[in-house]
Amino acid sequence: MVTRRTARIALLVCLCQHVDYCSRETAMSRISIALLAAAALLHLPAHAQQAPPGAPAYDAALAQSLGASEQGMRPYVLVLLKTGSKPVPKGADRDRMFAGHFANMARLAKEKKLVIAGPLDGVDGVRGMFVFATDSLDEARALVATDPVIVQGEMVAAYHKFFSTAALMAVNDIHHRIVKK
Repeated sequence: MVTRRTARIALLVCLCQHVDYCSRETAMSRISIALLAAAALLHLPAHAQQAPPGAPAYDAALAQSLGASEQGMRPYVLVLLKTGSKPVPKGADRDRMFAGHFANMARLAKEKKLVIAGPLDGVDGVRGMFVFATDSLDEARALVATDPVIVQGEMVAAYHKFFSTAALMAVNDIHHRIVKK
């Protein structure tokens, strides 16, 4: 029987070889590979072995509330935010734009539309990401269009359909319980 650890090591070795092979590709490809690896590692324990004795039983109500398939998965749209053609200079206008950006993200998270958001390292101009709880690229575009960094041209967005664990839907609820301030 393949243990979870052995399966993870094999997957990571395979992904590292693929990343090495693709080292001449763009940062977008490397980000896609990294997200694929993260999703695969999150998904792997469910298939690598049976749940350990004493693990919580399947919770149909929770699965339904998260929009999970029978495999515990659901569709999302991943949005990568890249530097736009109209950077806003440092100063009060930029500060207001980013305050609006954070307020917009908070609103979308409260509405359960924005699942995860965060900054990236800026390699190749890719500065941030959103994961939306939708399988519709059009809906994701409409949600992103409400963000001041997009409206002002500070950033532009690239959209990708994404399929991962429905447990991502619980991240915002958990996050509020671990923020000290």
